[in-house]
Amino acid sequence: MDRMTWKAQLDAIIDEQAAEVVALRRHLHAHPEPSGEEMQTSLHLYQLLEKQEIEVRMGPDGCGVLADGESASAGGLSSSKRIALRGDIDALHIQDAKNVSYRSCRDGIMHACGHDAHTAMVYGAICALATLGKNGHAPWPLSWRAIFQPAEETATGAARMIEAGALEGVDKIFSLHVDPARRTGEIGLRSGALTAHCDSLQLTVRGQGGHAARPHESNDPIAASAQLISTLYQFVPRATDSLDAVVLTIGRIQGGQNANVIPDRVELWGTLRTLDPQIRLRTIEQIHQVTRGIEEITGTQIEVSFHVSIPSVVNNGELTRLLWQEAEEVVGDDHVQLISRPSMGSEDFARYLEKVPGVMFRLGCASDLSTATALHTPLFDIDETALPLGTRILARAVVMASQEEAKGISVVPNSS
Repeated sequence: MDRMTWKAQLDAIIDEQAAEVVALRRHLHAHPEPSGEEMQTSLHLYQLLEKQEIEVRMGPDGCGVLADGESASAGGLSSSKRIALRGDIDALHIQDAKNVSYRSCRDGIMHACGHDAHTAMVYGAICALATLGKNGHAPWPLSWRAIFQPAEETATGAARMIEAGALEGVDKIFSLHVDPARRTGEIGLRSGALTAHCDSLQLTVRGQGGHAARPHESNDPIAASAQLISTLYQFVPRATDSLDAVVLTIGRIQGGQNANVIPDRVELWGTLRTLDPQIRLRTIEQIHQVTRGIEEITGTQIEVSFHVSIPSVVNNGELTRLLWQEAEEVVGDDHVQLISRPSMGSEDFARYLEKVPGVMFRLGCASDLSTATALHTPLFDIDETALPLGTRILARAVVMASQEEAKGISVVPNSS
């Protein structure tokens, strides 16, 4: 069977199952679960995959799913290396404000980052690959694994799935992320660094509480926290070369319970995002330097701690070229775009790329850029006509990467 014939067969299968992929995405959107609590989502995927007669097993503590499949070539051989696809399944603590039939059924929780779409496309891709093999249309030996990963938003799920064996026998890995800043039918790709290194930061400010009417009798940790945030926001960018990307954000503040009481302590949580390892270390020292100064001025004690640290997503150069070619065939040459510089966002897909080479690409999902809503917002939604496009690119990537393996082409991990 020639090269274009199997692609036509694969596209036809994906078209036939398009309604099922949309239905899965809408089911997940209506029934979101936050990081670490994705048991029902995992069970639903497990049951769907079992019906497709795909080998499936649950992730740690009932969160996450691993699905394996393979198709022999006409000669009866099977591939010795698996090509993995990763989809994330967790939702965010955001209230869904859309007026749609698939609006979230859970108060304060919604899929505001497209994980429902990612999961549906990975599901669609492996189902299409399974059908291609059953129909005898696989052009060469295929072996694949789908990783339906929990807890991406807390940056802990990838590591747990790897510990559970998600990458055992895996040779390459692909993933995608919907992008409301791109029109449907547009693909964004970049070799090398795609996202920033992200460190989770906690600052605990301890003072001495007291009566709101007599602040001079206390060491106010709220006042110290306000000064700390203001100084960090001013000092870090002023102490960093403007050509070096650094983003420090405090996203959560907790302290006190009464309007007329000065509390004993305040806790701050945030993130530090950098692209250069040396700039990262220098910025961490700058944060410590600022906290020491605020301690001296306010008479408080400030504890600085860094928790989860996620490296940059670094796309493999050779696999980026492979994916670029397949994307051009799916959406056209003019619609595959170079991402000029890395995003300051983060993705724990990077954990997989520390072990095996792979690529993450951006999938445009806006039917109209003027009305598109941003990620992590209450009105976020996607143009569902993007789903079969992402599904096709993922499925083709598995087949073409398997051909490279069959030819014995070496791929250097994380080359740019």
